[in-house]
Amino acid sequence: MDVIEPVRVHANRLGFINTLKTPLPSYSFLHLDQTTTAKNKPLQPRSQSSSRAIPMVTIPALDKPLQYPIVRRDDTVIDDYHGVKIADPYRWLEDPDAEEVKEFVQEQVKLTESVLKACDTREKLRETTTKLFDHSRYGAPFKRGNKYFYFHNTGLQAQNVLYVQDSLEEEPEVLLDPNGLSEDGTVSLNNNALSVSEDAKYLAYGISTSGSDWVTIKVIRIEDKIVEADTLNWVKFTSINWTHDSKGFFYGRYPTPKEGEKLDAGTETNSNLYHELYYHFLGTNQCEDILCWKDPENPKYVFGAGVTDDGKYLLLYIGESCDPVNKVYYCDMSAFYDALEGCKGGNSLLPFTKLIDNFDAQYHAIANDRTSFTFLTNKDAPKYKIARVDLKEPSNWIDVIPESEKDVLESACAVDDDKMIVSYLSDVKHVLQIRDLKTGSLLHQLPIDIGSITGISARRKDSTVFIEFTSFLTPRIIYQCNFDTGVPDLKIFREISVPGFDRTEFHVDQLFVTSKDDTKIPVFIVARKNIKLDGSHPCLLYGYGGFNISITPSFSVGRIVLTRHLGAVFCIANIRGGGEYGEEWHKAGSLARKQNCFDDFISVSEYLVSAGYTQPKKLCIEGGSNGGLLVGACINQRPDLFGCALAHVGVMDMLRFHKFTIGHAWTSDYGCSDKKEEFGWLIEYSPLHNVRRPWEQHPDQPSQYPPTMILTADHDDRVVPLHSLKLLATMQYILCTSLENSPQTNPIIGRIECKAGHGAGRPTQKMIDEAADRYGFMARMLGASWNDIIVGATLVDPSLRITTFHGPLSIVAARLGLRFDWASATRLNDGGPQNQTALPGFCLSLLPDTLDDCPNSKFKCAQPMRYWTRESSTCEMEQEWIGMHEDTRQMNVAKTVKRNQLRSEQK
Repeated sequence: MDVIEPVRVHANRLGFINTLKTPLPSYSFLHLDQTTTAKNKPLQPRSQSSSRAIPMVTIPALDKPLQYPIVRRDDTVIDDYHGVKIADPYRWLEDPDAEEVKEFVQEQVKLTESVLKACDTREKLRETTTKLFDHSRYGAPFKRGNKYFYFHNTGLQAQNVLYVQDSLEEEPEVLLDPNGLSEDGTVSLNNNALSVSEDAKYLAYGISTSGSDWVTIKVIRIEDKIVEADTLNWVKFTSINWTHDSKGFFYGRYPTPKEGEKLDAGTETNSNLYHELYYHFLGTNQCEDILCWKDPENPKYVFGAGVTDDGKYLLLYIGESCDPVNKVYYCDMSAFYDALEGCKGGNSLLPFTKLIDNFDAQYHAIANDRTSFTFLTNKDAPKYKIARVDLKEPSNWIDVIPESEKDVLESACAVDDDKMIVSYLSDVKHVLQIRDLKTGSLLHQLPIDIGSITGISARRKDSTVFIEFTSFLTPRIIYQCNFDTGVPDLKIFREISVPGFDRTEFHVDQLFVTSKDDTKIPVFIVARKNIKLDGSHPCLLYGYGGFNISITPSFSVGRIVLTRHLGAVFCIANIRGGGEYGEEWHKAGSLARKQNCFDDFISVSEYLVSAGYTQPKKLCIEGGSNGGLLVGACINQRPDLFGCALAHVGVMDMLRFHKFTIGHAWTSDYGCSDKKEEFGWLIEYSPLHNVRRPWEQHPDQPSQYPPTMILTADHDDRVVPLHSLKLLATMQYILCTSLENSPQTNPIIGRIECKAGHGAGRPTQKMIDEAADRYGFMARMLGASWNDIIVGATLVDPSLRITTFHGPLSIVAARLGLRFDWASATRLNDGGPQNQTALPGFCLSLLPDTLDDCPNSKFKCAQPMRYWTRESSTCEMEQEWIGMHEDTRQMNVAKTVKRNQLRSEQK
C-alpha cells in the first residue's frame, strides 16, 4: 500500500497511469467563435536561408530590441505520412547529447535572461514568494507496526524530510533527510516508491536525481538509521510492496541498458519497453533478484504488484497505456517461497491465476475476506462503482455501491475492519462518506469544506484515519478521524498556516461556461473581494484536459502573490478530457474529439473577456504537460485572444511523441500518426505543425502571437525536451526571423531548467525561481504593476513608539513621513482601539466620509473601517482627517480633508 493513498487511488497505483500528469500539489506554483485550424493550409512554410543577419525585433512591452539566435534548418528531413509529406527541419534537436543542441540551449538561455532582466516585478515576486513559502509544512502521518511516519519541511528546505515517532505524542526523530544527498537539493525521494515493512524495521525508498523518472531503491534500518548495502537500479513506474514476513519486496524495473547504450538516466530518449516484475530479498545483490513476471510478446505492458492486507494474496495489475483499463491476476502466497524457488534462473514465472484478462475496464482492490474481493471499478460504470467477486466464482460480480448518476466515485479505502471511506467528486469538489464495507450502505457523511481531499492515510486494521484537505484559500488541513466510539469523530490534527496570508481578502466563485457545442464547462475564479468587472484586471487561466485527471481546488503561494500584489484574477477551466465527470467526460476530450479541449478553453477565455474579468491583452494562459499541449494549440488557433502564454513541458510534436520514453502509453488519449485516420486527427492541432502567421491568415485583422514562454527541463524523461525545443525554433523562425520586418514584435522565448525533470522532486528554490521568472514575464507582458498596499501593516518611526493600524496606510505613511514595517497589524473595533500602544504627539483618525474628490486615487480599501490612536502627551497638534467614500464596492482614500485642533488632557 502506498504511504498516502491518493484520492484517485485506482488511477495512481501504477506509474504508467500518471505518465502525463503535471503535479498540482497543495503547495504548487503553479489545474464560441470558430477556431482556426490547419485544414487546407501548408504544413510547413517555404524554407529560407538562415545565413543572413537576423533582424532586430523591438518589443514594445520591453522597450528594447531582441535578437534571436541563428538556428540551422535541415530542409532535407521530410517524412511521408500516408502519402502526405511533412517537413521536420529541426529533427536534429532531438539529440540531447549533440554539441549543436547544447549550443542552441545556451543561446536560448541567454536570450531569455535578457528578457527577464527587463521584467521589473521579477525580483519582487521572488522575494515575496520566498517569504510566503517560508512556513512549516506537514504531511499526514501513516502507521506501520507500532510506529508513525510523516513528512515535514521547516519552510525553505529543498526537500521534505521523513520523520518517525513511536506514538503521536512522542518526540519525532529524523529518519531520512534527502537534503543531505546532494548539495543543491536535486536528489529527492520518490513517494510512489517508498514503503515501510510490516514490522516497521525497514524502509525501502526510491531516490531520483534531477527530477528523472528513473529511481534507485535503497533500504534503511529504522531503529539505528543505518543504510543497507541493497541498491536496485533501472527502476521506473513502480511501487514497493513488502511480503508480510518483511524478508523482501516486489518492484518493477526495465532491463539494464546494453553495452554502448546511453547510461545517463534522465536525459536519454529511448522508448521504455519490456517492463518486468521482480522480488528482492533483503541483504542480496540485485543480480540475485527473482523475476516474477514478464511478457516479451507485449513490450509496452507495465506491471504493478500489491499484497493484500491479510498478506495471503499477491495481485498483479497489468496496463498498456494511460487508458483507465487493466488486467488483474492473483497468486496464492501460501506456497510463495516454493514458487520463488521455481522462478530462479528465469526458467518459470510465478503461478498467477487470471481474474481479469482483457482491457475493457479498470479494477483496483479495496479489501478481501479470504477469497471474496471488493474492487473499485468502472466496468459498465463510467463514474465508477464498488463491486465484489469471489475468486471461486470469477464470473459472478455483485454491485456493492452502484454508480452515481452525477458524482464520480474517485476512491475507496477500507478502515476500522468493516467500514470504508469513499470520496466522491461532485462538480469538481470532494465529498467524503463512511460506508459499510459489506453492504455499501451510507453510515455517515463527513463534514468537510469545499475543496480537495489530497490523501487518505489508513489501512483496514486502523481505527484512526488521517485525511489531507486543501482548497484555493486553505493551505492544508490534516484531519484525524477516530472510530473508537463507533461514531466517527472528525477533528483537526494539524493545520498549516501561511504567515501574511489572509483568506478573507479573497473570494472564490465557480461558474459554468457554455462551450462551442453548448456543453457546460466548470470554471473556478479566485480574485480579491469586490473587484470591478471592467476588463482592467490581469488574468491567469490554467487548464489541463486529459488522461482522466481532474484539476481540483488547491492552494498555491504563487497564485496568491499574483492575486494580492498584481491584482490578477486566477481561473481554472475544468475542460473535457479530464476526469471531472467520469470516463464519458474524459473520452469527450480525447482521440478524434481532442479539439473539444481547445474549444472549451477558448470559450472560457472569451467568457472571461465578455464578462469583464479581463481583456485579451491582459489574459495569460498556462498549462503543463498535456496542459502545455493545450496552450500550444490554443495560441495557434486563437493568437488574438491572449496577451501572454506559458507552456510547461508540453507535448508539442504530435506526430512523433510515441517514439520517446513512455510516449507510447499516451496513444490511448491522442492516437498515433502511424495510423492513417489518427494521423488526420493529430495533424489538425499538433502545435509544432500549425504555427501560422496571423497577419497572413487574416490580413484584414492584423495580429500577432502573444508573448510566449515555453518551459522545459534537461532531465525531463516524461515529456522529453525535444518537444519544446523544436516548437521554440519553429515559432522563432516562422514568426520572427524568416522576415526582414516581421509584425511579430511580442517575444517568443524558452526557459530551460538544468538538473530538473517533469516537475516531481524539484527543490524549493527552483520552484520559487521558476515562479518568479514566468510570472515576472507575464506581469511585464500584461502591463501589470506591483502593488504594495497590504491590508494590515505597522507604521514605524524611530522617534515614536509603535502603533498598529489596519487598512490602506500607504497614503497615511506618505503624509506623515513614516515608513512601513509589514510585520503584523491590530484591527480596531468600531468602539475604539484594541491592544494598541501609545503614539506620542498626535491623534490620527480615518473616518468614512462622502467626499467625491478622489476618483483617480489608487489607494483602495475592502470595507469602511474606523481606526484611531490614543493621545498620550500634553502637546497640541494638528490632525489631518483622511476621508473615505464608497464607490462601486471600493473605498477610495481622499487626498486631504480638513484640519482640526485637538488638545489632549494630561493623564
